[in-house]
Amino acid sequence: MEGLVAMGVASVSILMPVLLVLVIFFFNTKMQKDKYNTMIEISKNIEDPSEIKDLLEDLQEKKKPIDYRRSGVITLFVGVGLYLLGWTIAISAIQGAGFLVAAIGVGSIIAGYLYPNDSAEITKAVEDFEEK
Repeated sequence: MEGLVAMGVASVSILMPVLLVLVIFFFNTKMQKDKYNTMIEISKNIEDPSEIKDLLEDLQEKKKPIDYRRSGVITLFVGVGLYLLGWTIAISAIQGAGFLVAAIGVGSIIAGYLYPNDSAEITKAVEDFEEK
């Protein structure tokens, strides 16, 4: 009986990530389908083509660049929090994980300054480079 339970637990733990990915894919596809059906219904009721074009431009997903500095600060403080948790309960493995996460946060902050993502920052970086 114990072997059967162990096999069941192992099977569920291995298949759980697959199930999770399938659920995410299902709901993401459903959301996209509903979005496009809504756009079709709205466009049927609009007679002016310029309004349809404006509607489609408004509904387009605009990807924002990743702000490495912001995410780096968050990651840094998560690492500090992990370190303090490990220090409080005297578990050195948690302290080490905290240092690792904090180091990743510091690296992200540095990457945010090395790779500007705002167009104004890029323009300024190019101008500074051209002055040299």
